Amino acid sequence: MNDQVVTPKIPRAIANLLQWVLNIGLIVLAAILAVFLGKETVNLVTVLFHRGEEQSAYLLIEGIVIYFLYFEFIALIIKYFLSGYHFPLRYFIYIGITAIVRLIIVDHKNPLDTLIYSAAILVLVVTLWLANSRRLKRE
Repeated sequence: MNDQVVTPKIPRAIANLLQWVLNIGLIVLAAILAVFLGKETVNLVTVLFHRGEEQSAYLLIEGIVIYFLYFEFIALIIKYFLSGYHFPLRYFIYIGITAIVRLIIVDHKNPLDTLIYSAAILVLVVTLWLANSRRLKRE
């Protein structure tokens, strides 16, 4: 007697079709992100060579953090394909930390909000530490 569970053909076909739809959607998303990464590169070069104003320094720092967000999303898509159609949790945590850092840079007028954002980063760092521990690490 065979102990393996045999997946019926129709659910397997539906799963394969949806996997193809997901893969094509992620490839299109990666292409769109690459275009925005190029536009952000042009924007960073423009802000970098803009003389004067203190605001241009904030725009440069904000642009750099946005640039990292694009890199992280593209790296997440690459990792998805390289790891057998699986999104690693820690990449989402990296993206969350970077997004909150960007939020602190952009909106740092209210000290209480900044403190709450910093606490959120601390929670994400602890989560990252737990996710990378030997018990939870699968890669």
